[in-house]
Amino acid sequence: MVSAAALRFTVAAVLGLTLWTGAAVAEGCRLALLLALDVSSSVDEEEYRLQKEGLAKALADPDIARSILEGEGRVALGVYEWSGRRQSTVVLDWTGLGDKPTLDQAIGQILAAPRSHNRFPTAMGYALGYGSGMLDRAPACARRVIDVSGDGITNDGFRPQQAYLHFPFRGVTVNGLAVLGSDPRVVEYFRGEVAHGPGAFVEVAQGYSDFRRAMTLKLFRELNDMIIGGLEGQAGDRSEFR
Repeated sequence: MVSAAALRFTVAAVLGLTLWTGAAVAEGCRLALLLALDVSSSVDEEEYRLQKEGLAKALADPDIARSILEGEGRVALGVYEWSGRRQSTVVLDWTGLGDKPTLDQAIGQILAAPRSHNRFPTAMGYALGYGSGMLDRAPACARRVIDVSGDGITNDGFRPQQAYLHFPFRGVTVNGLAVLGSDPRVVEYFRGEVAHGPGAFVEVAQGYSDFRRAMTLKLFRELNDMIIGGLEGQAGDRSEFR
């Protein structure tokens, strides 16, 4: 059992390393969206490529770009990679996506970033604690969402539900993108343990080759504040994103 004191110490240790401190109130920001990408040892290099390129292509999708740029209020985007207890790394710090050149620049930065880690276990509770710290310094937005992708369940450190108890997640929605293939328990785990907060849901990718489609659908739902059956997001139910 991990104590509250140990968890509070962890947030200081984990968050104190790489975070930029330039948070400012963003006028008219409707969504702070933080994407967390799995780089644990279960993700090989080809799967990592499919994950990162899938995210980039999802952000560049015309429907997604339109949802980002034409909605009422700006979207602030952040991206980090996660694996072990202290192996979380910022890929894209908070960026206000106010026009297409800024969106294109953010996509380019995601694609250009090297993989941060490749040999550590799956410490999802620690990853969520790290994400909580990033949200603390995000622009002030009407909604705050963490979007966690992964192909396995926690096998190191404390569980996501413990993170939700001991880190500041009040008013935060955590959605999941569960990738099938590595662990048959992943969908059930994401639905029961990871999804959290108002309107939370889990989208399912049928392997990393399906990551782009699943991420595009998930972003569309998040950007348009769509709640479709709570935690019942499934792969393959939206043909327009294939």
